[in-house]
Amino acid sequence: MSPAVRYTLARVGLFVAVAAVLFVLPIQVHPFLRLMIAVLVSAALSFVLLRRLRDEVAVQISAAAKRRAEAKERLRSTLAGDDEGTDKS
Repeated sequence: MSPAVRYTLARVGLFVAVAAVLFVLPIQVHPFLRLMIAVLVSAALSFVLLRRLRDEVAVQISAAAKRRAEAKERLRSTLAGDDEGTDKS
């Protein structure tokens, strides 16, 4: 499974867990406010708890950007007619 998908599922799961805890607590707060608190708390927790997954996503995005830049440069070299552009070993 892709690191981005795992990170997204972890963020959603963390939000659902925090929201469930807030809705179980016997406090007199509007449900919308509970959801907003759940968003803030889950964001803070994900910053700490999901660091490894976030780093994996960053590596994946960086690698994809590097591949796209290399493919773009190869295409530019090919379109310009440079034979030496493809021999960068």
